[in-house]
Amino acid sequence: METASIVGALATICSTTSFVPQAWKVIRTRDTSAISKRMYAITVTGFSLWLAYGLLLGQWPLIVTNGICLALSAFILAMKVLPKPQKEAVANALDPTG
Repeated sequence: METASIVGALATICSTTSFVPQAWKVIRTRDTSAISKRMYAITVTGFSLWLAYGLLLGQWPLIVTNGICLALSAFILAMKVLPKPQKEAVANALDPTG
């Protein structure tokens, strides 16, 4: 395997998994008070643009990676802006033991 492919694969793994701990913490604790709404809005916008760029180029590595990152960061942003009852309902649906 070529060095650039290895570096790209490692970057993909890091990027796509970086949001999982935060998303899971939001589900478990139902607490989003320490999360910056502006930062996640910018992040979601950035991933949306990267996804559009990948689609325009037909580059599957860009599409898949940024699609996953967009879904996870958008979930976190949605949980930040949802009213508490809806946030609880979503979290309960995803982790009924929480």
